[in-house]
Amino acid sequence: MPKAYSLDLRERIVGFVERGQSRHAAAAHFQVSVSFVVNLIKAFKTSGRLEAKPRGGRRHAKLAPHRDFLIARVAEKADITMPELAAELVAATGTAAEPASLSRFLIRNGYRFKKNLAGKRTRPARHQGSSRSLDQSASAKDAA
Repeated sequence: MPKAYSLDLRERIVGFVERGQSRHAAAAHFQVSVSFVVNLIKAFKTSGRLEAKPRGGRRHAKLAPHRDFLIARVAEKADITMPELAAELVAATGTAAEPASLSRFLIRNGYRFKKNLAGKRTRPARHQGSSRSLDQSASAKDAA
C-alpha cells in the first residue's frame, strides 16, 4: 500500500484552499488527486485534524474480556458446538461473535479440535472402508 501524504503537504494544501483557491486547483498544483483534497478539507473542517488516520496493526480482541465466561462454558459442556457457544455468549453478555471467531479464540487459548479415543479425527463410517482395499483382496483371490 502507498504511504500517507506528509503532514507538511497536508498543511500546505489546506493553506492553499483557505487562501481562496479551489480544491481542484489545489489538487492540480500539488499533483494529488481531487478526492484526496476534498476529503482532507472535509476532515479538517469537521475535526480540525490534518494527521493521517492510523492504518493496519492489530485490532483489539472483542472476545478477550469474555475469556473467563467462554472457558467456563467449554469446561462445563465439553461437546458444545460453536454456534451454541455464540448464542450463549450473546444471551449472557450481549456480544455477538461468529462461530469461526470463537473457534480461533479457543484454539489460541489451548483448546484443539476434538479427536476420538484412537487419536484420529472422527469421520463418517461410509469413508472408512475404501474401494482400494476391496480391489486388493479380490486380486489376491484371483492370484491364488
